[in-house]
Amino acid sequence: MPYNTPPDEETPLLSTPQPRAWLPISRWRKHLTADVSRNGADRILILCYLITGLLDSASISVWGSFVSMQTGNTVYVGLGLASPSSSTRWIKSGTSLVAFCAGSFLFSRFHRRFSPKRRWVLTASFAAQAALTAAAAGLVTAPAAAPVGKNDDDSQGGSVSVVVGGGGGVSWRVLVPIALVALQSCGQAVASRALRYNALTSVVLTSIYCDLFSDTDLFAVRNPARNQRTAAPLLLLLGAFLGGKLAAGPWGVAGALWTASALKAALVFVWLIWPADGSVEAS
Repeated sequence: MPYNTPPDEETPLLSTPQPRAWLPISRWRKHLTADVSRNGADRILILCYLITGLLDSASISVWGSFVSMQTGNTVYVGLGLASPSSSTRWIKSGTSLVAFCAGSFLFSRFHRRFSPKRRWVLTASFAAQAALTAAAAGLVTAPAAAPVGKNDDDSQGGSVSVVVGGGGGVSWRVLVPIALVALQSCGQAVASRALRYNALTSVVLTSIYCDLFSDTDLFAVRNPARNQRTAAPLLLLLGAFLGGKLAAGPWGVAGALWTASALKAALVFVWLIWPADGSVEAS
């Protein structure tokens, strides 16, 4: 018998169990339940301004209402209440406003319930946003959808009823996509609160303009807050330009919706690989 063969009584009957930390499911669980780092996360929130501009410019040019910035919608609702029969714009704006408020209620409670900065929470939030935008794009793209012209609400004076089909009034094929996109758009604003970048809501510019030009260090060489406030309106402007081009092109508002959905899906992947807060995750 070779000298390196251990005696039978010294051979273990069972191999030593290996630690479970190496298992992919264990690593993924640890990865997904970690809080993400705030460092550099403002760049993701600033990118959301591009998506806001893309969606709002396409929506206002085709449907006559905003889906993210609710100040304009509130004004449209007020004008509609003052003269209900003059236009159907206020119905669309009111639908967007109500859906945005409902989304704020749901997204905020989801983040609070499962920890605001947890990786899987942010991933699920942006995945839901992408899915809602894709659902709206699917409704608009569907062959059964009646074609929607530019600012069609202004040519329908005297009819404010909600109808199914392409007659007078507002079709559900317009109201439902508006509601879906408005419902998801507040997810970006809630994420800014979760990451404690309260100024970067991606749905408001007025306060950013005020804070930018009232900054005492406006012309300082190093001023991160100034840089954020400058990038936000520039990206929204770029998004508005792209959304207007898409809305005027052959794809119409569906092209803007599909593009926004793809960008939201890309942000889901970004959150999946974003560094953890405070430490490097163990391998």
